[in-house]
Amino acid sequence: MDWTALRGQPFELLQALERRLRASRLDLTSTETNAWVGLGFRLHNYWLVTPREDVREVTVVPRLTRVPGAKPWLCGVANVRGNLLPVTDLAQLVGLPRVVDSRNRRVLVLNIEGVPTGFLVDEVAGYRQFAPADQRHELTTNAAQLAPYLLGGFHRENRDWLVLSLRKLARADVFAHAGA
Repeated sequence: MDWTALRGQPFELLQALERRLRASRLDLTSTETNAWVGLGFRLHNYWLVTPREDVREVTVVPRLTRVPGAKPWLCGVANVRGNLLPVTDLAQLVGLPRVVDSRNRRVLVLNIEGVPTGFLVDEVAGYRQFAPADQRHELTTNAAQLAPYLLGGFHRENRDWLVLSLRKLARADVFAHAGA
């Protein structure tokens, strides 16, 4: 394609770039394996991974305003780009002790329309890719507090990764009752 011919036509250039991108994605999917991709993070001694569709964004811990009468696991609300975002301490919500503040802590913003919330975690490890051979469902028996929200587990990089569904957690009764 002659890109210079579209130099003075930005809309047409964007359309041509989009067509090329779509074509290259089709080529990639034909060679793709059955890998599963999720966002890895740490909560206490647990290394967890959540489906990448569950997280809209990862952000630093914003300035929080406490909510009077709320459960201790509800850290507060924050103004994130003009939107109110309740932030939940994921560890406390599932019954683990509160972690002392750390520079590595991040907020995973849930990707569900109509449920604006962020989950505070100890550290984010980035996206991880797992092959079907990495699956280890027996790993879920070692995490009693997290068990109701687990989808399975993987072993990779000499580490056990539990698959935690943030969507399942956000729909749980315990999450719906943030008032003390």
